[in-house]
Amino acid sequence: MSFTTVHIAPSILSADFAHLADEIAAVEAAGADLLHVDVMDGHFVPNLTIGPPIVESLRKVTALPLDVHLMVTNPDAVIPDFAQAGANYLTVHTETCPHLHRTIQSIKEHGVKAGVTLNPSTSLSALEEVVADVDLVLIMSVNPGFGGQSFIPACLDKLRRARQLIDQAGSRALLEVDGGIKVENAAKVLKAGADVLVAGSAIFRSPNYADTIAAFRNVAREL
Repeated sequence: MSFTTVHIAPSILSADFAHLADEIAAVEAAGADLLHVDVMDGHFVPNLTIGPPIVESLRKVTALPLDVHLMVTNPDAVIPDFAQAGANYLTVHTETCPHLHRTIQSIKEHGVKAGVTLNPSTSLSALEEVVADVDLVLIMSVNPGFGGQSFIPACLDKLRRARQLIDQAGSRALLEVDGGIKVENAAKVLKAGADVLVAGSAIFRSPNYADTIAAFRNVAREL
């Protein structure tokens, strides 16, 4: 990959929900490439966030692709609703999908790009049989459920192996990483093979969104 084409995906989990439309407009103007939307059900992960109505509202106020991450116990049940709400990507966890291939096909049948996510302790072997069928692979670099956590360094090796797996399969899937991503560790993550950096608190808690997104891009250019 060319590191200058890194995709920056602000995670709205860290945005100010009282002014969500303004926050979305701000990161769009600041140069974000897509919006990462964390959907949590309070069961698969210990947090409860948003549903399809918020995604539908986001779709009305931005042209950015909506990268919807389903951290839910039964993703198959909600795929139709999130697809109809306007998601561009729907990413499911291998840990919640006993029939992963069927779930991926369901996402695609609803006209949405399909992604697969692995928690930090989940082996990449779960991905081997479907890597050629997905549009995005998301490696979690924290245990999902809450924003603002610290990056787990062991995930760098997993990223490298995921990059190799994607490339060997001839897949065009984007390799995304989510959890504790900051300007200070972006170089290591990009060198490991990531295409998409999900950043929540690093962007939304910074004094200037445009400066922070530019700093991520500068790291990529210097590699």
